[in-house]
Amino acid sequence: MANLKVMMLTKEFPNNIYGGAGVHVDYLSQNLTEIMDVEVRAFSGEEDLVQDQREATAYEAWPEVSKNTDQRFVKAVNALSVDLAMAKDKSDADIVHCHTWYTFMGGFWAKKLYDIPLVTTIHSMEPLRPWKEEQLGNAYHLSSWMERTALEDADKIIAVSKEMKKDILKYYDVQEGDIEVIYNGIDLNQYQYTDSTTYREEYGIDPNKPYILFVGRITRQKGIIHLVNAIKDINEEAQVVLCAGAPDTEEIEQEMAEKISAIQQERDGVIWINEMVSKEAVIEFYSNATVFCCPSVYEPFGIINLEAMACKTPVVASAVGGIKEVVVDGETGFLVEFDQVEGPTGEPQDPAAFSQALADKINQVLADEKLQNKFGQNGRQRVEEIFSWEAIAKQTKSLYQQLVQ
Repeated sequence: MANLKVMMLTKEFPNNIYGGAGVHVDYLSQNLTEIMDVEVRAFSGEEDLVQDQREATAYEAWPEVSKNTDQRFVKAVNALSVDLAMAKDKSDADIVHCHTWYTFMGGFWAKKLYDIPLVTTIHSMEPLRPWKEEQLGNAYHLSSWMERTALEDADKIIAVSKEMKKDILKYYDVQEGDIEVIYNGIDLNQYQYTDSTTYREEYGIDPNKPYILFVGRITRQKGIIHLVNAIKDINEEAQVVLCAGAPDTEEIEQEMAEKISAIQQERDGVIWINEMVSKEAVIEFYSNATVFCCPSVYEPFGIINLEAMACKTPVVASAVGGIKEVVVDGETGFLVEFDQVEGPTGEPQDPAAFSQALADKINQVLADEKLQNKFGQNGRQRVEEIFSWEAIAKQTKSLYQQLVQ
């Protein structure tokens, strides 16, 4: 066989990345390009796709699809049109590998058209994100169908954590042997400590005061509202920096705005950066935070915790999903346990108690400089030993080779 080639389908690709799945595709495709042929087909966005050593093509949704359509349905029906466009274009790839439900039908159709194996990476699962009905309306049932159809027809499924593998087996009709656990990774050369003050000064963060950091989208899944509710119990000498944008809905953004406004009237040093900042900025924020907090109620992996640990920052995170495979309680940070509501929502049964527990652990780290240093050093060491993208690319190529022999 000539050099192995993969056609990778993704919603996000530089310069249109807003979540962990996009970060994953960016670094995985870069590292795969060093050892095999890679063609990327991505959704178009506000900015053009990066053109480097990777072959990348942008696909737009068909305008007719969203005409006279309930606005909540647009994301799902647009995805179908983009997927068909991706699949119909000729390809000489040996494998099709798709990421997130947005591209799963493209992978499903490409498998049928070109008679090539289908690999799907599950970054999060629709059955465990029922709050998306708030965002998509009944189109949530369509996105769920798209995910189920492709996943159950896939030749191999990549789960980004052992916990996610359990969830896949619970919710879908697939064989355990068809699921491979391959962790997310991180660029260790890029994500490392910096003492720069450039972006802190730009965004009004006092470089002489400690701060707690949140990085992520404004969504129920990320649990940011629980951290916001914890602020009243966090040491007032510390700043709170919420680097949070890309809201799922106008309603949740409004809820966030009202809560932040009320808190800012009660205490100083609460800074909400309502945008997706540059990679350079977020690395500076991670590096100089006293504590990074990840209060997710559902998290298949939680790449943001890796990013913080790589920058030698202690982590306080909820003990859910793949986070428990990244953060080592008492060694690289603290994990906060909470009782979840029965069913797939993942919300805490006692939200006030969860917020208080987050505040307690954050305060414990804030008060102990030796603990901060221990968690920071251990976190960087753990990331270096286990989560390099080079190793993950090699594991992924090995999986491809199993399917084309």
